[in-house]
Amino acid sequence: MGFVYLAALLVSLFGMVMLDRRFHLFFWRDVPRAAVTLLVGVVFFLIWDVVGIDLGIFFRGETSFMTGVLVATELPLEEVFFLTLLCYLTMNLLAAARMLAVAVLDRRAASPAVAGGPPAARSTDGAAS
Repeated sequence: MGFVYLAALLVSLFGMVMLDRRFHLFFWRDVPRAAVTLLVGVVFFLIWDVVGIDLGIFFRGETSFMTGVLVATELPLEEVFFLTLLCYLTMNLLAAARMLAVAVLDRRAASPAVAGGPPAARSTDGAAS
């Protein structure tokens, strides 16, 4: 029972990878940049956690669903995978939102309404009918 949470995190990470691969969102768009971005995000949040633990704000909760393995005082192994999932999810969502925005803008630019109104309302000499 001690690996349930870690297994859930790994399954979720696998899902993120599959979505990324299918839609070329983050890693499949630019591997070096994505790796650095993900690493910086995870390290930032790990430092945040360590500072919070040091200040007595964060602490490890006891549950039978976790492995009990600690990477630092009060910092469970699962936290590293959770932060990786959090950062990866955020980058996939941002990339998907950007792709959607580009698609909407491209569709609007190709629309006849944006290009001067419906074709029936335009005349060949430029005057409205």
